[in-house]
Amino acid sequence: MSESNALGAYLRARRELVTPQQVGIPDIGVRRVPGLRREEVAMLAGISADYYLRLERGRDRKPSVQVLEAIARVLQLDDDHFAHLLTLVAEVPRRRKRRPRKQTPPAGALKLLDSLVQPAFIEDRYFDILAVNRMATALSPGLAVGGNQLRDLFLDPAEQALHPEWENVTECFVANLRQSVGSNVDDPRFIELTGELSLASARFRQLWARHEVRGQRGTPLRLDHPLVGEMVLNRERLSINGAEDLMLVVYHPDAGSSDADKLALLASAALPTSGAKTEVVRQA
Repeated sequence: MSESNALGAYLRARRELVTPQQVGIPDIGVRRVPGLRREEVAMLAGISADYYLRLERGRDRKPSVQVLEAIARVLQLDDDHFAHLLTLVAEVPRRRKRRPRKQTPPAGALKLLDSLVQPAFIEDRYFDILAVNRMATALSPGLAVGGNQLRDLFLDPAEQALHPEWENVTECFVANLRQSVGSNVDDPRFIELTGELSLASARFRQLWARHEVRGQRGTPLRLDHPLVGEMVLNRERLSINGAEDLMLVVYHPDAGSSDADKLALLASAALPTSGAKTEVVRQA
């Protein structure tokens, strides 16, 4: 099912993840499809099977909020997934204004980045990196201007080795991408990135087909650095005023923890002993 029928693709993917037992339907005999049948979703949501079929096939793209709430209840969508469902039926202009592929971080955000002693960088909604400080690159060489965290997670063995919980991390990043893109699936950068990863990574194809959605909240991240070993850093993504779709990402340890000691050791090993300890790399 094409991205032009994003609502139908989403409903089908989520329907296939719900088992009959989860909604109280006896699982009798051989089922030819994974998850629930269309008519079962319709019955449990209190709508006709024909109407639900029209929704999945893109013949009706303006269901009421009440219908969506009923379907969400059957498909066991949490708040993030339901919010994403609403974006797929929101009214949008037929010809949308295309965002530029790259944006320039505001001067104030670059000054803040330069002042941080923790690993930090600025990225856009597709995880393209626009500016970094030197501690970020010390943490991972892939955190450099022009890099893309999502791409590196799936295609760069060195970046994969940095993440002992790689499967959980990739699941989180793909769900974050789905949430941040919403219904804006005609963006050239989105098409380029997901196309490349779909061709090159079976893991990405598997996760993308699940249509998982997750808001981008502060998350502890376990890392295994070749110089200082394992440590847990909190990954915070902060919006930047005046820069739509840009986020300041900061990795920081809990105060007084052994992780803080390891990060300090990394700083002493990776950064010069004189001069500024951070360096902002600006996009040309």
